[in-house]
Formats: sequence, structure tokens, C-alpha cells
Amino acid sequence: MGRNMLNHNVRGIVFDCYNTLLDVKAKESSMSTYERLSNWLLYKGVRINPEELRNKYTGKIMDRFGRSEHEHPEIRVEEVFAEICRENAFWNIDEGHLGFEAAQVFRSSAIRHLDVFPQSSKLLENLKHMPMCIVSNGQRAFSEFELKFLGLYDYFDFVIFSSDFGYRKPDTRLFQTAVEWMGLEPWEVLSIGDQPNNDIYPPESIGMRGMHIHEAWKRYT
Repeated sequence: MGRNMLNHNVRGIVFDCYNTLLDVKAKESSMSTYERLSNWLLYKGVRINPEELRNKYTGKIMDRFGRSEHEHPEIRVEEVFAEICRENAFWNIDEGHLGFEAAQVFRSSAIRHLDVFPQSSKLLENLKHMPMCIVSNGQRAFSEFELKFLGLYDYFDFVIFSSDFGYRKPDTRLFQTAVEWMGLEPWEVLSIGDQPNNDIYPPESIGMRGMHIHEAWKRYT
């Protein structure tokens, strides 16, 4: 199995995260998500009703996207919440710390299902002898913790989250960074994911190989 990949000169693997390794269902737009966060923020010194919270959150994200110099912009969700907390605080707060916490409460309130695909667990175990990393359109503020408490984080040499760079897939620079950090040539690295327009075609355009996660399950588990 693993030797089959090595025979094809693959020396490193890049994985997508969500709907590739992690099976996730979240309702970030649901008013119930904002109701829970709004109630929690009261205990932290921030008063904002759920509807206004949702409007400010989406509006600030769109504003940041509109001002970005990148074709596929990304934000840091904790910075958005920090700004909202500062504007609506009724006592002195540590906005940076509270923004980070609010991002995690928001995520936990939105999650309806989160687990590891069993096929992906087997895949990672079968390929653990190879250098592996994640390239994800994810927010480090909560995505890193999800990988950790689900037991996947230590499989990887490093994890690249779009929130750290200000741009997201299909921007090929994320894959170029992964290849450079692995110390490999593009043609030696295989990208595995669930969305061809994000996880297969962009890395292939810079000389990497691409494979859908369902095909990887068939071949290597």
C-alpha cells in the first residue's frame, strides 16, 4: 500500500481537512448560534443582541474581503470578534483574548456534528511513515483544537491554515508553501481532498499530483 505510492515517486502528502479528514456539519448562519454567543458575551462584559451580532459579523467579514489585495481573501475570525467586543463592551475587556474565546464559542455553538471519517483514520495510520501536512481553508482559532481533540494533529509535520496567510484555496501559494516546508519538489507531493477546484486542480497547476479523498480511501485503506 504505502510502497505503492513510493514506487510512484511520491515522498510527501498534503491533506485537506474538512470533509476529507473531518466530517463536519455546522450552522454558522443560524440565529440560535448567535443567540448562544450573545448570551455568553454578556458574562464577559459585551452587550449585543443576536441579530445585530450576526449583521455586524457578516458585514465586517465582507468589508475585509472587499479591502483585501488577494483574489481569494481570508480573515482571522478572532480579529472580527475582537472588534465587535471592543465596540460593544460595557466594562473594560481584553479584546484580543475575548475575541479568541468568542471565536471558539461561536464555533462550538454552530457545530451540529464533528468527527473523523473512519476511512480517513485508517488512511492516516497506513501512511504515517510518510511526511504529511494539512493545507486547510480553516481558522486556527478553532480548527487546530478540533484536530487535537479528535486525535489527528500529531500525524502531521505541520498544519497550514488559510487564516494565517490572508488568502485561501484555490490560491496556489498555500500549496507552494507546503512543498517548500516539506523540502520536496512539487512532483514528489500528492494533494488529497474532496473539492477538485480547491484540492486537486490548483496543486496540479504547480506540478503536484492530485487525488480525490474517495479514491485515496479505495487505494490505501
